[in-house]
Amino acid sequence: MEIIQHDIDTHLAPTSGHASSLSLRQDSPAAIMLQALQHGTSIEQIEKIMDLQERWERNEAAKQYSAAFAAFKAEAVVIIKGRKVTDGPLKGRSYAELHDIVDAVTPALSKHGLSAYWKVSRDEPGWIEVTCSIKHVGGHSESVSMGGPPDAGGAKNSIQARASTITYLERYTLKAIAGMAEVDDDTDGNAPGNDNHLADWLASIDAAQTEQELKAIRREAGASFTKRKDVPGYAKFAAAATAREKALKAA
Repeated sequence: MEIIQHDIDTHLAPTSGHASSLSLRQDSPAAIMLQALQHGTSIEQIEKIMDLQERWERNEAAKQYSAAFAAFKAEAVVIIKGRKVTDGPLKGRSYAELHDIVDAVTPALSKHGLSAYWKVSRDEPGWIEVTCSIKHVGGHSESVSMGGPPDAGGAKNSIQARASTITYLERYTLKAIAGMAEVDDDTDGNAPGNDNHLADWLASIDAAQTEQELKAIRREAGASFTKRKDVPGYAKFAAAATAREKALKAA
C-alpha cells in the first residue's frame, strides 16, 4: 500500500514550471482510489468498489439507451421503397437502397443521441458477415449481425461481388437493429381516395399549441399514413408539421 500511495503522490505532485498540483474530478477512478487509500481501505476492497461502480455505470448507460431508443421509435420514421427491380426473378418489385434507409433514420437517431455504424465482423473467401450497431452518447450499444456469400451474379468481378454483399447486409442489419420496415412509393391499389384523411391531419397540426402536442400528432399521423401506404400524403403532412414546429419555436 505504501508503494501505491507513493506512486499516486508522485503523479499528483507539481512538476517544474507548474504552480499547482493536478486537480482530479471527485468521481474519477484515481480520486476514488486515493480517498480510499487515505482511509485505510485495502486493495481488495477498492477493487470491489470499482467493480460495483462499473456495473452501476453500465446499468445506467443501458437505461439511457432504452429511453433514447424508445423516443427514436416514437418518431414514426418512414422508409420508402424507391428503387424498382427491372430484371431477374424479382422484376417489378421495389426496395429501399442503403442511402434511402440511412437518410430516413439518421436525423431521428441523432436527435436522441444515437448513431449507427457497421463493421465487417467476418471476412472469408466464401462468407462475409456484417455487424450493425447503434450506440448512445451514454456509452451503451446494441448490435445485430448477418452474413452471406459474395454476390457473384450479374458478371461481377470478385471485388464487386464482395461489395454487393456488404451493401446488402448493411441495408438489412440497419433495418433490423432499428426495427424499421419499408413502404412502397405507390399506394399498391390502396389509394386514400377523396376522403378528408390528409385534411384532418393538417387541421390537427394547425390546432397544435405546443411542440409536445405536435410531436404526439406526428407520431399518430405517421402510423396512420403508413398503414394506408399514402406516401404522397405523408410527405405533405410532414412538410406542414415541420413548418408548424418552426412557428411554435419562434413564438
